[in-house]
Amino acid sequence: MNALPALRIKDAGQFGQVGLLVGGDSAEREVSLDGGAAVARSLERSGIRFGLHDGAPALFDAIRAGQVDRVFNLMHGPGGEDGAIQGALRLMGVPITGSGLLGSALTMDKVRSKWLMQRLGIPTTEFEVLGPDGPDPDAIAGRFGWPVFVKPAGLGSSIGITRVESGAGLPAAIELARRYGEEVIVEPALEGGEYFAGVIGRTVLPLIRIETPRAFYDYEAKYLSDETRYYCPSGLEAGLEARLQAQALQAFDALHAKGWGRVDFILDAQQQPWFLEVNTVPGMTDHSLVPQAAQEAGVGFDELVWRILETSL
Repeated sequence: MNALPALRIKDAGQFGQVGLLVGGDSAEREVSLDGGAAVARSLERSGIRFGLHDGAPALFDAIRAGQVDRVFNLMHGPGGEDGAIQGALRLMGVPITGSGLLGSALTMDKVRSKWLMQRLGIPTTEFEVLGPDGPDPDAIAGRFGWPVFVKPAGLGSSIGITRVESGAGLPAAIELARRYGEEVIVEPALEGGEYFAGVIGRTVLPLIRIETPRAFYDYEAKYLSDETRYYCPSGLEAGLEARLQAQALQAFDALHAKGWGRVDFILDAQQQPWFLEVNTVPGMTDHSLVPQAAQEAGVGFDELVWRILETSL
């Protein structure tokens, strides 16, 4: 895609006092804290004044005390990534990085986001929302075959997701997913490469392809394992990569995402992408994908943090 535009802000003082929002009480708390520590070090190196706030109540206290001019949001999951903090800060008149209320709410809700992608003709996997009584394994097998993925509908970082190889594994997978929310979906496990498209502004970064020896790109593969392999450049032919970047941006726009984010998809043997989800507050740890893709585009971590902060303007 196109090169990143020139930076809009030249003087760190123009950002004012930044509230770096991390932590909270979702299942993604530890990932947020790790990324927040890296972002805090970057803000210090860039001479940007900031305060670190663990969770929304601490941030609101700082806003009421006049200590926050804008918010760098790195609080993942419910509360931070689902439109709640975005709506609250809009009412308070405090700008925040990334997507607004609508885009955050849509992307965090796997059911509604997939319905919308289907309606707009953006290729995404078929799925079924599981009712309170759970599914009939024979019906699941008849529709999707095995294996399938069972997922909570409103969480990231692959938390609560299980790859299920047969009907015998469904009950435990559903029980795990329901620990993180009442709404659970099941979808087929597609064969293909796993790709990720980072987005900064209107620019799609070089695609990343991952390989993991685990059953799928789960929490351990994302954040803990040293055996996950990241390929950036992805190895795709340039024309194909450009087409996939454009399609990723279409998915990003369809869900009203703004500012920055990441689009995840499977590329099958026919070079057809199947879009899984859009993340509006991607990870910023040393294992995270957007910083790796930005580096390939010639954007170091400190410039990436600066550019993300510019999305609050």
